[in-house]
Amino acid sequence: MFNGRINEVGVLLDTGRRLLVRAPKTAGSLAAGGSVCVSGTCLSAVEIGEDWFATDMSEETAHRSTLAEHPVGAGVNLELPLRIGDSLDGHLVQGHTDAVGKVAAIDDSAGGRRVWIRPPRRFMGEVVAKGSVAVDGVSLTAAEVLQDRFSVALIPITLRETTLGSLQVDDRVNLESDLFVKSARELHAAAGLVASRSFAALPWAGELRGVAGVEKTATQLAAGGAVIIYDPDREAEADVVFAGAGLRPESLVLLLTQVCGHTTVPCDRERLDRLEIPPMPGSGDRHGTAYHLSVDLAAGASTGVSAFDRAATVRRLADERARPEDFLRPGHVFPLAGRPSGLVERRGHTEASLALCRAAGLPTVAVICEVMAPDGHMLVGSAVERFALRWGIPMISIDELATHL
Repeated sequence: MFNGRINEVGVLLDTGRRLLVRAPKTAGSLAAGGSVCVSGTCLSAVEIGEDWFATDMSEETAHRSTLAEHPVGAGVNLELPLRIGDSLDGHLVQGHTDAVGKVAAIDDSAGGRRVWIRPPRRFMGEVVAKGSVAVDGVSLTAAEVLQDRFSVALIPITLRETTLGSLQVDDRVNLESDLFVKSARELHAAAGLVASRSFAALPWAGELRGVAGVEKTATQLAAGGAVIIYDPDREAEADVVFAGAGLRPESLVLLLTQVCGHTTVPCDRERLDRLEIPPMPGSGDRHGTAYHLSVDLAAGASTGVSAFDRAATVRRLADERARPEDFLRPGHVFPLAGRPSGLVERRGHTEASLALCRAAGLPTVAVICEVMAPDGHMLVGSAVERFALRWGIPMISIDELATHL
């Protein structure tokens, strides 16, 4: 069993039915007969050298994966199996390639990279939006799912430390669907029920910590998903956060109808200055939040209040090509300015959400909304955790972000 977090990128020294891989880090921890996940396929080491190892590949593996297609000198993602006590930082990966997909498109807009993959039709039923999927052994989130393809968002650390950064259109990749999704579907099918798509989010839900937790929440944000940033001490509140770049109207509907607090849009101060969006007059709130004049997108003939209008306004704020004349003042979108030194200067939700956008390789524009209970009080403590589990949203504290970003 693996978790989809790559230990090392190895180099193929020989191909064919016996793969020879140069990988000093992996070879030093691998025993003869031990398992190793090679670009999403679990193999057994048959020989180990000082900085290399060899594995034998069966005809079945060659037929059902891309391993036989790699030339000498190609990189391969490597991961050793989980041991008792290891943290599950990605999601459970068996190293059983379920299908081979083809890269259909690559989009480098909005400060990140989105890769569209077209798998066999039979595999599409195992992929759900915001659920987990392993691509060449790397644990990722399915950002969007269409009829015949899905997309994954790659953050900078994934581009640097795996082979996914070198993917090109028409490249073939090994795919493995989420074990939790498969299990949930099988259990519900056995009971005569239809498995809910919300099961896909379960591996992402709950509180995350450490560097791996920061990477996981950044990945969720880059994929268009929600993250909860909570502050148990300073404000005793939790905010649901989306990235501003690529914001969908459906995300705003969730904030307005289920989260129910005051929806605001943190931005880096330089962006607001460039767009000539001035600070609001007055001394500000009790926590030093830097409110700026509200705006609407100038284009269009509607009022600016709908979720579609507000999402378009936020997306334009995140666009580096935006100009001051693109916005009307005042409007229905409420920008907040982050402090220049970020979390070092102020440990607020504004700075935390912008730091997470930056870690995800996205423009520093976020959308945040405090979680409010139906009785009008703000959710705190275990109630926040129950909310996160209900909606399948990962949560992380401001202190964790300040420590590891």
